[in-house]
Amino acid sequence: MENKNMISQEEIEKSKGIIHRINQYYYSKMVGQYRLGTSLLIAIMCNGHILLESVPGLAKTTAAKTLTESMNGTFSRIQCTPDLLPSDIIGTQIFNYQTNNFETKLGPVYANFVLLDEINRSSAKTQSAMLEVMQEHQTTIGGEVFKMPEIFTVIATQNPIEQEGTYLLSEAQLDRFIIKEKIEYPNQEEELEILNRIENNVFADSHPVVSLEDVKYLQQLVGRVYVDPAIKKYIIAIIDATRHPDKFIGKELAQYITLGASTRGGIALMEVAKAVALMNGRNYVTPDDVKVLVYSVLRHRVTLNFAALADNITEERIINEIIGAIQTP
Repeated sequence: MENKNMISQEEIEKSKGIIHRINQYYYSKMVGQYRLGTSLLIAIMCNGHILLESVPGLAKTTAAKTLTESMNGTFSRIQCTPDLLPSDIIGTQIFNYQTNNFETKLGPVYANFVLLDEINRSSAKTQSAMLEVMQEHQTTIGGEVFKMPEIFTVIATQNPIEQEGTYLLSEAQLDRFIIKEKIEYPNQEEELEILNRIENNVFADSHPVVSLEDVKYLQQLVGRVYVDPAIKKYIIAIIDATRHPDKFIGKELAQYITLGASTRGGIALMEVAKAVALMNGRNYVTPDDVKVLVYSVLRHRVTLNFAALADNITEERIINEIIGAIQTP
């Protein structure tokens, strides 16, 4: 029996065209960082939020701004500091002496794409306010509810090196991000190309290549990508293995895990796999689609203890062992 909700070949071709135009624009300015570009686009296609971790100066802001330019979306950058207040982000009420009334002044968070630079430098109270906006897609100021734009993605960054004067995100807060991506240094050839592009002023020309309606179209298609029950069971098995690792990877590695992935982690893994399938021109998910960004989806959801840090055991190694232990459908 034909599934009427199944994505047609015509819709696949249209989505491929939109994705191609976005990527072409993005890589006309960005050098390398292919995983970053893919993760940013997938987070947007899933209407989720992304956390980027790297040392300063590796084009996190540039990547976010370039992608926003390509989609003709509104962009807002918030530099997080310890004295940043929730009202600095979401807005507040200001008394107007001429009208003798309070007026609502909305904050910079009301944009399609919001860059939260060095989120771990803001206080726990400010982090909490921002993460509430991310989850609820709305804020309340003076008893009045303000909805976020329909397309709303937060791109948060954090520096893993400097921890003085920072407020580390809790596990519950990290779980709000659909993806966490680690950005590495470019190689020498890429760095040379970066210098050449800066010299040629490639960032002077900025123009949208798709519309926000096109982005919304991609998001709707992602929701319709078919996931077979066997794939769902595979995802559940991976998530369950992070909670009961001793059954899958042995006690020697399992001792390093203090907390496994939540149900939200399983949902994120499925949604990301659907977006990957669509990017690959398919209307159904394969096991390989689940594996493509499994590190990015789970690395911030598998919490390791201090012994893991001392023994140089990474989240990626744990996830890799779990994937190897689960039978692929």
